[in-house]
Amino acid sequence: MVEEEKKKKLRGLAKIVSKEIEPLNSYDKFKERYKDTEVKILLNLKDGKEAVLIVIDKGTIYVEGIKNNPKANIKKKNAGWDGLLEAKFQVFVDILTGGDISVASVVKKILFRQVKIRGIKSVLILLELFSI
Repeated sequence: MVEEEKKKKLRGLAKIVSKEIEPLNSYDKFKERYKDTEVKILLNLKDGKEAVLIVIDKGTIYVEGIKNNPKANIKKKNAGWDGLLEAKFQVFVDILTGGDISVASVVKKILFRQVKIRGIKSVLILLELFSI
């Protein structure tokens, strides 16, 4: 019942990310690989009203939506994230759909200031997740 309530609340990017990521909960490979992992990754839209918090908690993954206004909502202290990926909506869509997911393309986006990353180790987990 709690899972159903979370899915009803998800809107925008959170809903898109949820549809892409939450099916990983049914993969044994994912559960085995991340059985001891606890990490929170914040995806923040520069041109949107909401941010997405991806939580991996001992082999399960779920998504939460967070309002990114005021900026205090997405601060590390308040949201509790380990990694941050901040970009415009179109860049996220490119990354999430797998069309632009290689390390080289992400580095290129960082150099051209299209993507802002904090906590690189945690954010690299995203690359692994989309390759499973």
